[in-house]
Amino acid sequence: MLIMDRDCRRGGERFAIPSQGEVQGKLTVLEVVAITCLQEVLASKNTFAVAALKKKILRAMKEQCAPFGLSSEDEKAALEYACEFFEEASKEAARQAATKVAARSAGMARARTPGHG
Repeated sequence: MLIMDRDCRRGGERFAIPSQGEVQGKLTVLEVVAITCLQEVLASKNTFAVAALKKKILRAMKEQCAPFGLSSEDEKAALEYACEFFEEASKEAARQAATKVAARSAGMARARTPGHG
């Protein structure tokens, strides 16, 4: 039951604890969105844009953590995790982009090779 307003829907209170599949699904969504967005930023090859994005993410994390009244240790851990997630997503985005470029190059090379016939 992957819906944003699940607790507000009729009967949502019966599903107060998400299943492992729901948690994994939500994490997958976050990962795919993060990687896709980063691929767009990394495609520009603008290191300033990537650094600015990371800074913006950390600022947004601080703003999102504030209402929860997290301890300074918990807030620090959340920010560190966000940095780690950003770095790993950046690496994965770069890997996927490199794979696409290599596949495209291989496809072009095959298309240029004269056939035997």
